[in-house]
Amino acid sequence: MRLPPALAPLRHALFRMLWGANVVVSLGVWMQNTGAGWLMTTLSPNPLVVSLVQAATILPVFLLALPAGALADTIDKRIFILGTQGWMLLAASLLTVLTFAGHVGVVSLLALTFAIGVGAAMNSPAWGSVMIEVVPRRDIAQAVALNGVGFNLARAVGPALAGALLLAGGASLAFGLNAVSYLAVIAALLSWHRRARTAPLPREHFVGAVRAGMRFVRHTPVVRAAMLRSAAYFAPAAAPWAMLPLVVRQQLHLGAGTYGLLLGLMGTGGVTAGLILPQVRARLSRGGTVFAATLCSCLGMAVLALARHWLVAAGGMMLFGVGWVGASSVAQGAAQMAAPAWVRSRALAIYQLAFNGALVVGTFFWGWLGTQIGLTLTLLAAAGTGVAFALGARGFDIDGSGLVARPEVADAPEPEAVAPELAALVRGGRGRVLESQAYRIDPARQDAFLAAMAAVRDARGRAGALDWQLYEDVAHPEGWLEVWSVETWTDHLREALRISGEDRAILARAQDFHLGERLAPRRYIAVTPARLGVRER
Repeated sequence: MRLPPALAPLRHALFRMLWGANVVVSLGVWMQNTGAGWLMTTLSPNPLVVSLVQAATILPVFLLALPAGALADTIDKRIFILGTQGWMLLAASLLTVLTFAGHVGVVSLLALTFAIGVGAAMNSPAWGSVMIEVVPRRDIAQAVALNGVGFNLARAVGPALAGALLLAGGASLAFGLNAVSYLAVIAALLSWHRRARTAPLPREHFVGAVRAGMRFVRHTPVVRAAMLRSAAYFAPAAAPWAMLPLVVRQQLHLGAGTYGLLLGLMGTGGVTAGLILPQVRARLSRGGTVFAATLCSCLGMAVLALARHWLVAAGGMMLFGVGWVGASSVAQGAAQMAAPAWVRSRALAIYQLAFNGALVVGTFFWGWLGTQIGLTLTLLAAAGTGVAFALGARGFDIDGSGLVARPEVADAPEPEAVAPELAALVRGGRGRVLESQAYRIDPARQDAFLAAMAAVRDARGRAGALDWQLYEDVAHPEGWLEVWSVETWTDHLREALRISGEDRAILARAQDFHLGERLAPRRYIAVTPARLGVRER
């Protein structure tokens, strides 16, 4: 049976298994979040304190995303995810026991919510990269959207179920079912025999892996633009998460069941967005989709701010949910598709760092503002801010890297082989490696050459260059020298593995400007004067 475009990734059996496990654990997460938010309104109804529950969930991602991404790219992802799921199982179980025994307070609730958030922060980059690792590239964008659909399907059911559980058995019942949900992912991963991948080079060191990930993002405009567009969306969109429990209690004068229902309706809006996203993307660019989704969320926030009946609030939350999934899935998909496999977890982690940082800042700010001007004005201010930020961020392109492969051009020249007498020095060298490429350029084509070299600078940075510089020969106007360096000889060898087809086309395009026979790059390894003295003797 042919699946509709929105469900196309589900034709892959492994993706179906992992997606199903993710839905189950997401269901538990929403029961946990709903129970914790509502329990905090009982322990302390202050808006700022209630907003700390959301902050405790998000802050670990802000603090740990980059180290988590580096670890996920350098060790076995399956084993890594099993460890993070086990950690969250232990923290959720402890919270369940303390709540059932009546010993949970403001501090312990925040601490254990933070501990669960630590596990989620460490898990997220690895999980995100594994989920798209099991589908072909043509299905990546919709796989990311389907992950959002699954998350919001759980959001549609989880909070409503949590509301019923809060009425039936209290927060401890919701916390307990969250703990059990982690077993679904653990069982799925134990049944998945992931093929071991042998690397031709030694594993990256942790610190070097972190730096390489940061350099890749710094030199990849699409990822940077996706981060900025996400931050512009999530900073204002944090307001409903911080304020909703109090909106239900103080503005609608209703209870836990309505709170769960409103969160569930937001999830329903998110599921709807995921299902119609292929049709929307067929008509709008990525950037246009994010902009339209942002306006939808801002309208939802404004409706929620003015609502005095639960039906009106329900409509606002559905609009907010449609925009949330539309904006987040498209921006995240752009970031993931711009990153090759070797750095995907790190790129995703840095992207998550941006939007979770915006959520943390927004949560604290809107929680504080709610204590100053009230819930209604705070939500209206968030909606207006979201529109303003969306207008300001429209110029940041997430619709493509601008790189077009040119298979008809020849590859850039290869460097000379290492001299036999220096082979041992190179293999054991831990010093920095300096590389250079000389060009002879027609002065009349200088401006076009400089524009091409701007793209070369980013290509070298994505492959791991620590620094890059272009020099002009002061005696010969046709002479130019490109110089860049990498941390070690091993990192120099990694350059060849990291350069994508698009980046190879960029390097070849720069070579097209060279007059005469193409010149081979040169490489120099750093040595100390003491080592030089030994070699001379």
